[in-house]
Amino acid sequence: MFAFILRRLAQAVIVMVSVALIAFMLFQYVGDPVVFLLGQDATAEQVRELRADLGLDQPFFIQFGHFLANAVQGEFGLSLRQGAKVSRLIAERFPATLELSMVAAVMALAVGIPMGVYAALKRGTFLSQLFMTVSLLGVSLPTFLIGILLILVFAVNLGWFPSFGRGDVVQLGWWSTGLLTAKGWLHITLPAITLAIFQLTLIMRLVRAEMLEVLRTDYIKFARARGLTDRAVHFGHALKNTLVPVMTITGLQLGGLIAFAIITETVFQWPGMGLLFIQAVTFADIPVMAAYLCLIALIFVVINLIVDLLYFAVDPRLRVEKSGGH
Repeated sequence: MFAFILRRLAQAVIVMVSVALIAFMLFQYVGDPVVFLLGQDATAEQVRELRADLGLDQPFFIQFGHFLANAVQGEFGLSLRQGAKVSRLIAERFPATLELSMVAAVMALAVGIPMGVYAALKRGTFLSQLFMTVSLLGVSLPTFLIGILLILVFAVNLGWFPSFGRGDVVQLGWWSTGLLTAKGWLHITLPAITLAIFQLTLIMRLVRAEMLEVLRTDYIKFARARGLTDRAVHFGHALKNTLVPVMTITGLQLGGLIAFAIITETVFQWPGMGLLFIQAVTFADIPVMAAYLCLIALIFVVINLIVDLLYFAVDPRLRVEKSGGH
């Protein structure tokens, strides 16, 4: 187990250094931030002075070394657009993105798993077919279109929910949350539904497919032969084994929710990291873009590591294989 964790940690370090290098190489050459800061009328002397002040006149690997050393300490320099520390900007926006992603993930799991189980156990029924049709729409429709339709129906026509912003928030130290206020819940409902729909349909279809696969296995037939009730067979044996691959996909999808909340945050003007990243791209704010990509990569690496450990703990076959290998 200890050797397994060490291997995963070593792989995580290699991945993070590679992502940092790729991000820095990509965004080092996307636009010229000096032009954005000084404008087209700046003199050559002003351009040289500003590039020296920002450290942009140094060799590539020296800049990358400084970036990597600061990133390990949680510092990514100053935003070229706002003139503030990137770490502070991300710390201000990260609670909103994480809050939105967690609410969307809970929605997707709470609705997707029961729908998938029902669609597997009640094949051919009208409700099962309806679930499959809705899931196909959820997978096919783009996120921005779903968000616009929800705004049109529930914010503009019905007036039940606000169409933008985060609402009232409560400060808990450096962390801010809208889940402790009524307006916060009203503001997060539509963005969370928009972000959850694709994940919900994916989880539902995965659970249904895995459930049907497990129900055809020999040990399920043996459980029925022992006289166990359908409830015990379906939920005590089949569902438990169905959730093992679902757990893996769900963990990765949680990272995807955080990474790909950009569109949802833009549609609903949600003050999270996605909106900050879009603004940084518009301005060629290299430190913010590089920091955002490194943070998203770190989230994926951590979630993947946790899923691997849970998978190792839940599935006894992996422990047997590891023991046999040693």
